[in-house]
Amino acid sequence: MLNDEVLRLQNMLEELKSKVVPDDPIEIQRREKVKEAMIHAWSSYEKYAWGNDELQPQSKNGVNSFGGLGATLIDSLDTLYIMGLDEQFQRAREWVANSLDFNKDYDASVFETTIRVVGGLLSAFDLSGDKVFLEKARDIADRLLPAWDTSTGIPYNIINLARGNPHNPGWTGVCTYVLRCSAKSIKVPCFLCATVFDKGDSILADSGTEQLEFIALSQRTGDPKYQEKVEKVIVALNKTFPADGLLPIYINPDRGTGSYSTITFGAMGDSFYEYLLKVWIQGNKTSSLKIYRDMWETSMKGLLSLIRRSTPSSFAYICEKNGNSLTDKMDELACFAPGMIALGSSGYGPDEAKKFLSLAEELAWTCYNFYQSTPTKLAGENYFFNSGQDMSVGTSWNILRPETIESLFYLWRLTGNKTYQEWGWNIFQAFEKNSRIESGYVGLKDVNSGVKDNMMQSFFLAETLKYLYLLFSPPTVISLDEWVFNTEAHPIRIVNHNDADFAKSEGQHKPVARLRVRKAGRLGDN
Repeated sequence: MLNDEVLRLQNMLEELKSKVVPDDPIEIQRREKVKEAMIHAWSSYEKYAWGNDELQPQSKNGVNSFGGLGATLIDSLDTLYIMGLDEQFQRAREWVANSLDFNKDYDASVFETTIRVVGGLLSAFDLSGDKVFLEKARDIADRLLPAWDTSTGIPYNIINLARGNPHNPGWTGVCTYVLRCSAKSIKVPCFLCATVFDKGDSILADSGTEQLEFIALSQRTGDPKYQEKVEKVIVALNKTFPADGLLPIYINPDRGTGSYSTITFGAMGDSFYEYLLKVWIQGNKTSSLKIYRDMWETSMKGLLSLIRRSTPSSFAYICEKNGNSLTDKMDELACFAPGMIALGSSGYGPDEAKKFLSLAEELAWTCYNFYQSTPTKLAGENYFFNSGQDMSVGTSWNILRPETIESLFYLWRLTGNKTYQEWGWNIFQAFEKNSRIESGYVGLKDVNSGVKDNMMQSFFLAETLKYLYLLFSPPTVISLDEWVFNTEAHPIRIVNHNDADFAKSEGQHKPVARLRVRKAGRLGDN
């Protein structure tokens, strides 16, 4: 009898989930405003920068920030599809099919190319089912693979797309610089002198933010080589993973150990921690991926040790750490963390889940106040916290970043609290007031004065506008039960699969992963 009752309740729950909840008129209106903003941004890109990486709206020209890979176009594919902008999507699809060429003598960032290009193409494939996107994703991924050919498997962060020569940025190298006023030598970044003594360290985020895309690519192609490359990174880092789960931003690719450097959830650290959680989610939380969840939970214990609260307003913030010292500084980039923490909280027991969700909400309030504390109501790049003064903007530019809106999206989806929609709407209005011009959207050189720059970042279309649109869309549109977002906001389908990963049959790779099918929302079943 009890089993029958449980089954009945489960069926009722599934029935409720499948019902389409009528849209709130205010949400419809706001969603349409965001969609119109996307049309304005995209039309400006089409008119002035088609095929280039990014648009410079004030001078009305394109610029190739990423080697001429069409970064804005590829970054926008899934946003166009989700918003139902079918004509724009088809024009972009034709460019990908007929004009996108990766055979370029260009030293590409493995990280940026993975999250924008591989991620954008995989997402377009998952949404549309069009195999041209998967073929292109495989092409660029194959060009990136030699970056992982190190003794530890930790990748070099730069690779030439035509020649396949990998290396690390020169500024991450270290040399011994002898201070005249001291009898000892110290390690300093090589940009202080002319000599580079090695290939340089790899960057934590740049080395640990390819797992989601490359594992997904193996799932979709049936070829395990992509997954095998990126999983070696996690195996190597796990061998010496610290008790607090916090790694420095520089990792030696030959030794697999961290170099003495900053620990941060901001620039160069952030998405490593994000992907520990999201790989586990994308793989349907199976036992074979438990290492990712375990490492993430360890890192969350470490994150708790970095939390401080300001005076007098008690804003929670995440410090940076240098050696044993904490620095009262938080990047806007670290404002992804509230959303990550909220997303991961459900994997804990009830008490821990409540604690982490509460922390996520506290941090989101701080990030929202990064925006509210400036004359333009747009956030600066980073903030400092001084006793008795709460927060003060450090680097004062705003380049249309999405991280705070991303966290508001997750918190609204996971709590149903409409406050997060209101905060997101306020931020959107500030972008409209300060960043919109006749030929697109621009960042601000200074959030205090409002002086504009001349760049429409590709992630504004990929992330900022997508998360805003979804913030005012029904939860069935790109459901968090069926999709996981990469760090560039490209949704990748969650899969069902056995613990055995991939198998070969008669010389052919055959995927054992089955893509989960949407039940409702904007997208039809594939």
